[in-house]
Amino acid sequence: MSLLNQLKFYTTHEHTCGYDNDKKATSLFVDPEIKINDIIYRELTDTGFRRSGKHFYRPHCQSCNDCIATRIPIKHVTLSKQQKRIIKKNNDLTSQQVESINTDEHYRLFEKYIAMRHSDGDMFPASREQYNEFLINDQTFTRYTEYRLNEELVAVNLADQLVNGLSAIYTFFDADHARRSLGSFAILQLIEQTQALNGTYLYLGYWIKSCQKMNYKIDYRPMELLINGRWKRLR
Repeated sequence: MSLLNQLKFYTTHEHTCGYDNDKKATSLFVDPEIKINDIIYRELTDTGFRRSGKHFYRPHCQSCNDCIATRIPIKHVTLSKQQKRIIKKNNDLTSQQVESINTDEHYRLFEKYIAMRHSDGDMFPASREQYNEFLINDQTFTRYTEYRLNEELVAVNLADQLVNGLSAIYTFFDADHARRSLGSFAILQLIEQTQALNGTYLYLGYWIKSCQKMNYKIDYRPMELLINGRWKRLR
């Protein structure tokens, strides 16, 4: 029996969709008072749930199924020539895992990223309170990785370690280094980290075909999409 049957779920009130202002959205979320262990987290992720701060949720819209969960089967990854060039282009960066990103330096990079890349979204303008609620938490499965050019902090990614791989939570970077394709580089690094853990999948969150900002998620091959409750390989 699935452990998910033992959880309590709630739905949000209908609200404006964060990806299409002409649509209304509803989310299904797990009772935030419930302790999520490794096994439950894996089951949630395999059924299309994501984590945002302390909340585990998935879209639950009545008239739309555009949000599709994605994952990369790590053992079969094939990098394109462009992806290999991105890795080479960033060979001069150093990376390290850190215990926390609750510092002024990390927040300033996040604030700059939101202002430069997401000024049209609901996270603009950034605030320290929003940053703390979204990215600073006491989850034992969260891995923080920072990337530096000499001493300069240029990118940060967050991923949750699952029993079968990693789940990419969020990446923010210095948009002044656009030629480096730091967002794509962060995913390539997560692929490498998942391989090092002998993980099976890297989960990348939701993809919406009509959302141009999400097109990068299907640049990785092979890719699997959760459609009608079943994972299917995108060729």
